[in-house]
Amino acid sequence: MTTEIWQLSEAELLADAAVVSHQIQLLEARRIALVADIDTRVSRDKLGFPGPAGWLTSTTLLTPSKAIKIVALARGLKNFPDIADAVDTGVMSVDHAALILTFAETPPKNLPQEGQDIARAAMIKAATGPGARTDRIREAITKLEDTYGGKKPPPEDTDRNELFASKTLNGRLALKGDFDAITGEKLLAALSPLTEPQPAVDGTETPRTGDERSPALRGAEAFGQIIDHYLATKDRPTEGGERPHLNLHIRLQDLTNLRNTAAGAGVDNNENGSTANESGNETHAATADRGAYRDLFGDGTTVGWLPWMGPLSRNTSRQLACDCILTAIVMDENGSPINLARTVTAKQKRALTARDHGCAFPGCGKPAAWTEGHHIWHWTDGGPTDMNNLVLLCGFHQRLIHHSDWEVFIAADNHPWFVPPATVDPYRQPRQSHARAGPHIA
Repeated sequence: MTTEIWQLSEAELLADAAVVSHQIQLLEARRIALVADIDTRVSRDKLGFPGPAGWLTSTTLLTPSKAIKIVALARGLKNFPDIADAVDTGVMSVDHAALILTFAETPPKNLPQEGQDIARAAMIKAATGPGARTDRIREAITKLEDTYGGKKPPPEDTDRNELFASKTLNGRLALKGDFDAITGEKLLAALSPLTEPQPAVDGTETPRTGDERSPALRGAEAFGQIIDHYLATKDRPTEGGERPHLNLHIRLQDLTNLRNTAAGAGVDNNENGSTANESGNETHAATADRGAYRDLFGDGTTVGWLPWMGPLSRNTSRQLACDCILTAIVMDENGSPINLARTVTAKQKRALTARDHGCAFPGCGKPAAWTEGHHIWHWTDGGPTDMNNLVLLCGFHQRLIHHSDWEVFIAADNHPWFVPPATVDPYRQPRQSHARAGPHIA
């Protein structure tokens, strides 16, 4: 019988926390080993994805970035048994293993093999046990890179350049970059005139009347201005047949100047402005709440929606619409574009993006820019090129639908549904498209 946590003594609390932490390390190692075998033994048709990362994301609570890291570890550790052994025995964290593995897979250019083996053994030792510190490992890697990394000093080595753009859980974008000196100089030169504090309207710059924005905020707004300038130029590359631009999908009624119904909800028109019937208002509030909960996990048609970043409030959408050239996409009551030839037109691609948001295959959701319009009823068999016969699919899932027993159809809700083969689900229960999958409160 498991003892309740509140019944444990201080010593037992500390001991149990240490044991559980060790067990978590062992379970993570077990997951990596399982993924390694899944990667080599389970077919893509069975997975429904190009590799284990997509399958992990769609069937577990792991984020795509975490799933990708696990798969990379599973593949990489096969080539370095010494790192794998430290992970399997639970004496080294997965994060430290990933750091050492990256060094082992991409060692400094001029470091001989014997030096690589010695350095890797030293790092494994430094990363073993509770006393392991990430900074020590990074310091060792930096020293080796500086000494054996090549003729170019680090500030001039463009091969070390990195830029990561990650969408956060709250719908923002986090940037992390590492640039060579010349690229950094270009960026700082472009930002400099745009980050200067702006004086107040009367021209003064006192702490009370001058620019009250923080340096970080001024830098962020300057970066946005640089992007605006780039998107406004004509000489930029195309993607999917179009130049990069900002797309916004939102219902027409949400862009109109509607009354602020929230301010007057539940208020009667009597003289004192009080509610006319408390019980009636309670009933109305309950009904309104039920409706709000029912729409809480909708398909994105009741708020603005950006193809890359996702939901956008109606107020910001209206503000954005004032500065954009919009393509009107008429939506029906289910949030599906109404019908707009073998080739999918640019207008149809935008309409499909408004409905499917990206690759519609359950659990995929690759951005719309990486997808194509797939004919459900093949065009060569007489299938029309209109909305109720098209679905957005990435290259992998388009091939999967063509060459496996997966099926797709447009249901009564005017959205795509997918039927897995019997080898994946013996009951062949239809699955919602990626954009509409998720919790729905009745």
